[in-house]
Amino acid sequence: MAIAKIKPLLPSLREKKRYLVYEVISKNRFNDAFQANKAVVEAAKEFLGNLGMARAGIIAMNDQWNADMQRGIIRVNNRHVDSLKASLVFAGSIDGKDAIVRSVGASGILKKAKQKYLYTAK
Repeated sequence: MAIAKIKPLLPSLREKKRYLVYEVISKNRFNDAFQANKAVVEAAKEFLGNLGMARAGIIAMNDQWNADMQRGIIRVNNRHVDSLKASLVFAGSIDGKDAIVRSVGASGILKKAKQKYLYTAK
Protein backbone atom coordinates (compact mmCIF):
# COMPACT_ATOMS: atom_id res chain seq x y z
CA MET A 1 0.00 0.00 0.00
CA ALA A 2 1.50 3.30 -1.11
CA ILE A 3 1.47 6.34 1.16
CA ALA A 4 -0.39 9.26 -0.40
CA LYS A 5 1.67 12.43 -0.76
CA ILE A 6 0.16 15.51 0.85
CA LYS A 7 -0.51 18.33 -1.59
CA PRO A 8 1.44 21.50 -0.74
CA LEU A 9 -0.47 24.60 0.34
CA LEU A 10 -0.97 27.21 -2.36
CA PRO A 11 1.10 30.40 -1.85
CA SER A 12 -2.08 32.48 -1.68
CA LEU A 13 -3.30 30.40 1.28
CA ARG A 14 -0.03 30.43 3.27
CA GLU A 15 0.40 32.57 6.33
CA LYS A 16 2.37 35.69 5.45
CA LYS A 17 5.08 36.61 7.91
CA ARG A 18 7.12 39.64 8.88
CA TYR A 19 10.39 39.85 10.75
CA LEU A 20 10.31 42.56 13.42
CA VAL A 21 13.69 43.86 14.58
CA TYR A 22 13.69 45.24 18.11
CA GLU A 23 16.29 47.00 20.21
CA VAL A 24 16.89 46.73 23.95
CA ILE A 25 17.89 49.95 25.70
CA SER A 26 19.35 49.25 29.13
CA LYS A 27 22.33 49.95 31.37
CA ASN A 28 22.93 46.20 31.42
CA ARG A 29 24.26 44.21 28.45
CA PHE A 30 22.58 40.99 27.31
CA ASN A 31 24.81 38.47 25.55
CA ASP A 32 22.12 36.27 24.06
CA ALA A 33 18.63 36.74 22.67
CA PHE A 34 17.00 34.18 24.95
CA GLN A 35 16.44 36.57 27.87
CA ALA A 36 15.23 39.44 25.69
CA ASN A 37 12.97 37.21 23.56
CA LYS A 38 11.45 35.68 26.68
CA ALA A 39 10.57 39.15 28.02
CA VAL A 40 9.10 40.23 24.67
CA VAL A 41 7.01 37.06 24.30
CA GLU A 42 5.73 37.38 27.89
CA ALA A 43 4.76 41.01 27.23
CA ALA A 44 2.97 40.00 24.03
CA LYS A 45 1.16 37.23 25.89
CA GLU A 46 0.07 39.73 28.55
CA PHE A 47 -1.15 42.19 25.92
CA LEU A 48 -2.70 39.80 23.36
CA GLY A 49 -3.71 36.82 25.50
CA ASN A 50 -3.38 33.18 24.49
CA LEU A 51 -5.76 33.39 21.52
CA GLY A 52 -4.09 36.55 20.22
CA MET A 53 -0.68 34.90 20.51
CA ALA A 54 -1.92 31.94 18.49
CA ARG A 55 -3.35 34.18 15.78
CA ALA A 56 -0.23 36.35 15.66
CA GLY A 57 2.04 33.33 15.28
CA ILE A 58 4.86 34.94 17.24
CA ILE A 59 8.12 33.00 17.05
CA ALA A 60 11.21 34.24 18.86
CA MET A 61 14.37 33.74 16.83
CA ASN A 62 17.02 33.05 19.47
CA ASP A 63 19.81 32.64 16.91
CA GLN A 64 19.33 36.19 15.54
CA TRP A 65 20.96 38.53 18.07
CA ASN A 66 23.44 41.36 17.71
CA ALA A 67 25.12 41.69 21.11
CA ASP A 68 26.94 44.91 20.16
CA MET A 69 23.78 46.81 19.24
CA GLN A 70 21.47 44.82 21.55
CA ARG A 71 19.07 43.96 18.73
CA GLY A 72 17.07 40.84 17.97
CA ILE A 73 14.44 39.52 15.54
CA ILE A 74 10.97 38.09 16.12
CA ARG A 75 8.77 36.52 13.43
CA VAL A 76 5.09 37.50 13.39
CA ASN A 77 2.05 37.28 11.10
CA ASN A 78 1.77 40.31 8.81
CA ARG A 79 -1.63 41.30 10.23
CA HIS A 80 -0.34 41.44 13.81
CA VAL A 81 2.86 43.49 13.43
CA ASP A 82 1.26 46.57 15.01
CA SER A 83 -0.04 44.51 17.94
CA LEU A 84 3.44 43.14 18.58
CA LYS A 85 4.91 46.65 18.41
CA ALA A 86 2.32 47.85 20.93
CA SER A 87 3.10 44.96 23.28
CA LEU A 88 6.80 45.91 23.37
CA VAL A 89 5.84 48.74 25.73
CA PHE A 90 4.95 46.19 28.42
CA ALA A 91 8.40 44.57 28.38
CA GLY A 92 9.68 46.83 31.18
CA SER A 93 12.31 44.50 32.55
CA ILE A 94 14.48 41.72 31.18
CA ASP A 95 15.71 39.09 33.63
CA GLY A 96 14.86 41.42 36.55
CA LYS A 97 16.84 44.34 35.10
CA ASP A 98 15.15 47.55 33.91
CA ALA A 99 15.05 47.87 30.12
CA ILE A 100 13.18 49.56 27.32
CA VAL A 101 12.34 47.53 24.23
CA ARG A 102 11.60 49.43 21.03
CA SER A 103 10.86 48.47 17.46
CA VAL A 104 13.54 49.30 14.90
CA GLY A 105 11.87 48.04 11.72
CA ALA A 106 10.07 45.20 9.99
CA SER A 107 10.71 43.27 6.79
CA GLY A 108 9.11 40.42 4.90
CA ILE A 109 12.47 38.75 4.25
CA LEU A 110 14.82 37.61 7.01
CA LYS A 111 17.95 38.41 5.01
CA LYS A 112 16.79 41.99 4.40
CA ALA A 113 15.83 42.44 8.06
CA LYS A 114 19.34 41.36 9.08
CA GLN A 115 21.09 43.60 6.54
CA LYS A 116 18.97 46.69 7.00
CA TYR A 117 18.20 46.73 10.73
CA LEU A 118 20.13 44.17 12.75
CA TYR A 119 23.68 45.21 11.87
CA THR A 120 23.37 48.87 10.84
CA ALA A 121 22.56 51.90 12.97
CA LYS A 122 19.64 54.00 11.90
